[in-house]
Amino acid sequence: MSIEDYGGGQSQSDVLVVTTNDVPGYAVQRVIGEVFGLTVRSRHVGSQIGAGLKSMIGGELKGLTKTLVETRNQAMDRLVEQARSRGANAVLMFRFDVTEAADVGTEVCAYGTAVVIAPRS
Repeated sequence: MSIEDYGGGQSQSDVLVVTTNDVPGYAVQRVIGEVFGLTVRSRHVGSQIGAGLKSMIGGELKGLTKTLVETRNQAMDRLVEQARSRGANAVLMFRFDVTEAADVGTEVCAYGTAVVIAPRS
């Protein structure tokens, strides 16, 4: 597997997503409000067995790592789509929240504040 299989983040998009409170060189014109993208993924039985075996000898659980990256990317894509549909061109204070969902899977929530930004004059 290549590094792209383990990376995440934003590809080219008309909605800028940042973890900061602001964007250098830009001013917030309008605050739209909180947006989020949510997904819940169940674990594959085969990956659970493999993870159990791997945990006995140590090392990275590559299958689970790849699944979590895909899950986070899906949550982020949903966040961007919600921001876009509400008229935002940026999301500030972007974060992830990851929790166990009733022992059947992992819930990943991407959230932030949707805003409209414009270059400072």
